[in-house]
Amino acid sequence: MMKNIVRALGLIIALTATPVFAQTAQHGLALHGTPRYPADFQHFDYVNPNAPKGGDIHLSALGTYDTLNPFTLKGLAADGAALQFETLMAASMDEPMSQYGWIAESVTVAPDHSWVSYKIRPTARFHDGSPITADDVIFSFETLRDKGHPFYRSYYKDVVKAEKLGEREVKFTFRDTTNTELPLIMGQLPVLCKKFWQGKDFAATTLDPVMGSGPYEVDSMTPGRTISYKRVKDWWAKDLPINRGRYNFDVMRFDYYRDTTVSLEAFLRGSYDFRLENVAKNWALGYDTDAVRNGNIVKDTITNQLPAGMQGFVFNMRRDLFKDRRVREALNYAFDFEWSNKNFAYNAYTRTQSYFENSELAARGMPSADELKLLEPYRNQLPPELFTEPFKLPTTDGSGDNRDNMRKAAELLREAGWTLKNGVLVDANGKPLTFEIIDAEPMFERWTQPLLRNLERLGIKATFRIVDAAQFQNRMDNFDFDVTVSVFSQSLSPGNEQFDYWSSTKADVHGSRNLIGVHDPVVDALLEKLVHATSREDLVTACHALDRVLLWQYYVIPHWHIDSFRIAYWNRFGQPATHPPYGLAVDDTWWVDTAKAAKLDAQHARGQ
Repeated sequence: MMKNIVRALGLIIALTATPVFAQTAQHGLALHGTPRYPADFQHFDYVNPNAPKGGDIHLSALGTYDTLNPFTLKGLAADGAALQFETLMAASMDEPMSQYGWIAESVTVAPDHSWVSYKIRPTARFHDGSPITADDVIFSFETLRDKGHPFYRSYYKDVVKAEKLGEREVKFTFRDTTNTELPLIMGQLPVLCKKFWQGKDFAATTLDPVMGSGPYEVDSMTPGRTISYKRVKDWWAKDLPINRGRYNFDVMRFDYYRDTTVSLEAFLRGSYDFRLENVAKNWALGYDTDAVRNGNIVKDTITNQLPAGMQGFVFNMRRDLFKDRRVREALNYAFDFEWSNKNFAYNAYTRTQSYFENSELAARGMPSADELKLLEPYRNQLPPELFTEPFKLPTTDGSGDNRDNMRKAAELLREAGWTLKNGVLVDANGKPLTFEIIDAEPMFERWTQPLLRNLERLGIKATFRIVDAAQFQNRMDNFDFDVTVSVFSQSLSPGNEQFDYWSSTKADVHGSRNLIGVHDPVVDALLEKLVHATSREDLVTACHALDRVLLWQYYVIPHWHIDSFRIAYWNRFGQPATHPPYGLAVDDTWWVDTAKAAKLDAQHARGQ
């Protein structure tokens, strides 16, 4: 889980100017402006370049896994599976979207953005010692596009072709020259070994180790329960500037637990080393142990500058029940965040009021003149309130007495044609208003039960059900749910991934992130404006406009967010003096401090 979280958070972008690319080979790219690190840089600023190698780290994961291929729709990939692979370029976590050569030693972008080419390092090798070639890169692109997760088909839709310019050089030609993100999108391409995959079904699940070229390879596993990766001692890329001071553990092990409660108990027993705490109640009460008091377990918070995105109860618009905006708005009035935050989270959270929360991309107040230029052509297709008042979620005083909100909810439901008969809300045909909320983690149940009670007061029969991880993923991939809990993560520079979230073209594509089933021509038009923005200012404006449209449609009941990582770890590690602002780089920048580890082991031996 940690590797997947870190990789997702690592692609964070903050832009300031329009990109200017020259048709010359470069060591790195920035989407706007120039990369922070020069061609002769020695290491990232947030690492210890002299960090010792050795030892191991035990991490946790939830649920199960049934495949070691993280690039397909089928199956649940093992946590840490991405450690086996490398990309053409590597993103830094202390600047916005900048990338530096990894498998590629240099990158060249056409001045008109019509193509990008990458020159492969002559030293680049797969784990079996065979060289990485242009054929491998082209195979990777075509395989991911045609047989990988549907996300890749959308992500690479504007790439017309991949050409071999030589044994170690590949050129990608673009259909759309106004999408300046495409050169960096291709820099994120995971490189697969063509020879390894010959005669194998790429789309099938597999528990056989997969040939890669990354810093780790599979060491051992108990399918579905635990998996360990060992550091590749003769890894070809270990001395590159982007990797110096990183990937320090000899072994990284992931142990699987069925839920967060069991996982926390295992951590406190010392079964694994590091925990990212996502439950406020656990953070407030769950670490009251001698190990914390005597310093054997360290509790810490690390402030970050990450956009919070949107987490919430997500409505499935494919269900007739939720097609009426008034119903979705009414259900928002039934959620008493203030009471729940006080009683369940010790007021630790802030309510999320934007799909781009905690960033300048979040819409606030009334639409600006520039936003109105984008929105006015669609005035007749949008809620009139969008143009007359700021968006604001319903609030309460936290006392639990939310009668005003419940009255407003009942009024909206009546307007939508629902009638209360014998305590049950029914439509014109007498069909009751009922639905199910599903999730894979029990942690949200306590937040959901008060909502269910309020819905019952309105005459709505709603239930909450926990399903196992494999079933949950399958139901998400096939949009087989009424309401679920999900997160729409965001970067500081939203781009092509937004199509996967909101585009009409993705509403019926199984496995896409358009869980809601958004099928709105206004959203589609704003996505085009966002992706083709030529300046930071235009990008921000397009995000604000898109944010307003999504918010006023009440597609979700928004949850909450914090601007820091809550972490707990057994005190056996060293860490760099500086933390990156756009990620949590524990598993690839920390190291085992042998003195601390020896002291901790001695105390454990004495039963302390």
